[in-house]
Order: sequence, then C-alpha cells, then structure tokens
Amino acid sequence: MAQLYYKYGTMNSGKSFEIIKVAHNYEEQGKPVLLYTPAVDTRNGSNRIGSRAGFTREAIPVDEDTNLYESVKQFLEERKYYCVLVDEAQWLKKKHILELTRVVDELHVPVMAFGLKNDFQNHLFEGSYNLLIYADKIEEIKTICWYCDRKATMVIRFKDGVPVNVGEQFQVGGNEDYKPVCRKCYNKAFEQED
Repeated sequence: MAQLYYKYGTMNSGKSFEIIKVAHNYEEQGKPVLLYTPAVDTRNGSNRIGSRAGFTREAIPVDEDTNLYESVKQFLEERKYYCVLVDEAQWLKKKHILELTRVVDELHVPVMAFGLKNDFQNHLFEGSYNLLIYADKIEEIKTICWYCDRKATMVIRFKDGVPVNVGEQFQVGGNEDYKPVCRKCYNKAFEQED
C-alpha cells in the first residue's frame, strides 16, 4: 500500500545523502524511481540533488507551475516507477503536497519527501507545514548541534559570520550561511548583553 512519507531534519542531517541512497537501493534491484527537486535550489544546478558528502543525482526540477501528479502520471505511461523521491520539499507549495497525495492515493506510488521542518526563525516552511498535515508517516533524520553534543533541532543563519534571525525566509545556502543547532545554543546565539 502506497504512502506519503516525510523525512525531515536540520541542515547537515544527511537528507540529500539519504535520498540518493534510497534511489540507489531501488535501482540496484531493477526498480526505477522518479527524483524531483525544487528549481529554486541551484546549488548543484537546477536539475540535480547534491549531498555535502559529494554525491549527486539528476532530478526533475519543480517550479510553481509544475503539476507533480500530472508529471508522475505522464512518466507512468512509459514504464512502471516504484517510488517518487522529492528533495528540499520545504520549498514546495501546498498545491504540490496535495498533488503528491494524489500520486499516492490515485496512482498507488509511494512518495518520500525529504526536507527541513523549520526555518532560521523557527517558522514552518509552506511545504513542511503541509507535509506535517498530509503525510502518512513522519520521521526525523537526526544530527548533532554544531556547538555541543545535543540533538540539533534548529538552524542559525549567518551573515558575515554573525548570527541573524531576521530576513527573508528563502535564501539558499550551505555551511557558510547556516549551522544546525540545539535549542539551547540557538537561544544563546541571540541573547542580548546587558
């Protein structure tokens, strides 16, 4: 029975590495998969998923006009696909998440969406908010705080090496711009000196 899975974690938790691993495991068994990634994430090109470990995979770019249900349905006319994998799912719109539910419910293809849950201000992204509502199964991919040994649950954004908690939600970046942190270290970074 197909289900919608949401696997979330902070920066550096290995989400993109995990999606590449899952794709490899399916394909090693002769079971093709479809990989999607938001077109706005251009760190590895607009049609690639890339992990910090150096692994990359080609993926189908998703923009605001993409209908994921129709895209998957069209691919299924050519051959059977065993799973749909979506990277950086936090950038998806609500309509995309609803289209993924149709892929599961009407096309009977499992979907695994990977992404961040909350942004650097600890607000949910539109995609993560809707995945938390509509996913059949939700799993946290864990990593440790950049500064201590606690579990990281938040992200700090940096500008010129200084932690910031104001600005636009959308800003693609890597280790120079973001660090995974625990709640205690997040709060400590923004304590005001008297």
